[in-house]
Amino acid sequence: MEPIQYLWKDRKRHFGLPLSFTRYRLSDDRLFCERGFFNIKADEVLLYRVRDLQLNMSLGQRIFGVGTVCVVSSDKSVPHLDLKNVKHPREVKELIHQNVEAAKDKRRMRTTEIMGDMDADDFSHDFDDADLDDMHGAE
Repeated sequence: MEPIQYLWKDRKRHFGLPLSFTRYRLSDDRLFCERGFFNIKADEVLLYRVRDLQLNMSLGQRIFGVGTVCVVSSDKSVPHLDLKNVKHPREVKELIHQNVEAAKDKRRMRTTEIMGDMDADDFSHDFDDADLDDMHGAE
């Protein structure tokens, strides 16, 4: 098994310094978050499941050159993942966005995404016997 090639790595930062045991990594198909020193908790989100990205930068974060990238996914186990206090948050958000789009294109998720956003009412139609006869040809 070959090791995962990471496109981006960072740690949660305090006062702009990576003084944390929370690590973030991005591969071409997954986003990883690993927390802890003795007891480690690792989460991952498949990029094709990402539904929305948001960038938050408070005044304190802007002073230290960090920000929080919020990732909203359709994953049941990790529906919301915050990459807190990462360096260059705008570039990180854009990198994640580009890889999410590539992952969705690779899996051909575009048509199912559109279908998933439509309401059930868009497809509902009251048929009567005359409509069915027209569709199948009157016998």
